[in-house]
Amino acid sequence: MPPCPRLPSLLFALATGAAFILAPSVFAADVERGKDIYEVCAACHGDLGQGGKRGEYPRLAGQRDTYLTNQLKAFRDRSRINLPMFPYTQERELSEADMEDLAAYLSGIELSSAYPVFKDTDDALTRLTAMEKVMIIPRAEGNTVAGATLYRDECQDCHDKTGRGRGRIPRLAGQYTSYLTKQMASFIRKERLHDEKTPGGVLNQLSEQNLKDIMAYITTLQ
Repeated sequence: MPPCPRLPSLLFALATGAAFILAPSVFAADVERGKDIYEVCAACHGDLGQGGKRGEYPRLAGQRDTYLTNQLKAFRDRSRINLPMFPYTQERELSEADMEDLAAYLSGIELSSAYPVFKDTDDALTRLTAMEKVMIIPRAEGNTVAGATLYRDECQDCHDKTGRGRGRIPRLAGQYTSYLTKQMASFIRKERLHDEKTPGGVLNQLSEQNLKDIMAYITTLQ
């Protein structure tokens, strides 16, 4: 009996179909599972992902999910050096599926930047609890007009005009000023890779006053 001429294509379809079914990327991230995983992170980054210690621990709530996943992998691979984060990102602690679930949960958290409205009958605990859910970044010193121009020319294409980032590019709006300043210094020292297309990186071509003005403008975007 001659072989079926359709058999190779059928086997190919079955093989690729099976690959599609088994590929983890086709499954939607499990936000509830990500919330459970986050309980370990909350001790430093806050129960709502708001960060802590005035920016020593960055805000994660509302951050881009793709960016968060990539940074967790960078910590794991040590392409971004962060010794406290390294053990938490190992496979025995956090698989890639865990990273995706965690990132999906954090990216979906919205922290208000508006002061809550209280009633006269609200007690101190009610007021404190409500304020803990508000993310207000103090305005940084600098020329916000000059900063707006610099941000538009140097930052907006990647980080978006709203400062919320795009794809793998992180959100800047609402992040702690002290944390952003520390990361800019790390980029300038080439401890972190910022812009491969620009020789020396775009931040290395800006003055200290330029950076302050950009930071001042970013604090207006929350």
